[in-house]
Amino acid sequence: MMTREEAEKELIAMLEEAEDGPTYSMEEVDAYMRELLHPKNQIYLTGDTHGRFERIISFCERQQVQPESSFIILGDVGLNYYGDRRDRRGKDALAQIPITFFCIHGNHEMRPSEELGYQVKEYHGGKVWVQPEYPNLVFAIDGEIYDFFGHSCIVIGGAYSVDKSYRLARDYNWFEDEQPSDEIKEKVERVLSERDWKIDVVLSHTCPLRYEPTEVFLSMIDQSSVDKSTEQWLDTIESRLHYERWYCGHYHTDKEIDKIRFMFQDYTMLPHQISLSAEKEMIRRMQRQAEIVEALGLMDEAQEEK
Repeated sequence: MMTREEAEKELIAMLEEAEDGPTYSMEEVDAYMRELLHPKNQIYLTGDTHGRFERIISFCERQQVQPESSFIILGDVGLNYYGDRRDRRGKDALAQIPITFFCIHGNHEMRPSEELGYQVKEYHGGKVWVQPEYPNLVFAIDGEIYDFFGHSCIVIGGAYSVDKSYRLARDYNWFEDEQPSDEIKEKVERVLSERDWKIDVVLSHTCPLRYEPTEVFLSMIDQSSVDKSTEQWLDTIESRLHYERWYCGHYHTDKEIDKIRFMFQDYTMLPHQISLSAEKEMIRRMQRQAEIVEALGLMDEAQEEK
């Protein structure tokens, strides 16, 4: 525990550091906080939903989400599973929620197309697929870069279905274009190369091979039969890329490894402080301040004054 003498020295150092830094008026701070908390800057994320939206609807009701906000679902959304009117049930349910759902392509769903009634529109600086009757349901296009409050986010959807044989044997839906095509891969590499391989955030369905959460692999699946070409390709992307955060779904688990966060039924918000190192420094400073307050007995003094 920090001694009082150490705390006093730390406090003096922090005050001197603050004096050397930039100063802001109360009006500037107020304007910054208002912009920070504006609904357009509230970006939620979660993992696969597979056409079951009860938890999403419940979450949105609790959070009292606003129309200007966005909700990213990291693939296998389940809104384009049948390609006919049966998909309307899920779309009608989400259409009632006052927020824009930003859907990434998974392996258990069709890719949006004009044949399915979709149109290409602009959204946050990138192109998306939208059906006119469901304007709050937007479907990201692989290789596009979107701007969420100043953060550049590239989308890379798709993955291999480990249950492919099971689905084909029982005549269940399986989608031949579930993984990124060569054309999509070329687009992703071209776009990143044009940016000198720098991006703030990657939003994908699966993950680079070396980050695969092997502990959640299904025991009945022979991994030697699984096509890992997408994960292997993402490995090459990740090794060259300068990025701050990477979010993915697919594996039905919630965990973090380095800069990569796997999401399933968990929720998070795209942070305004996108740099992990800066975020850690902020947390360190807050902990440091708390230790100073405790060592100096400031909280006890405040309680006594009451």
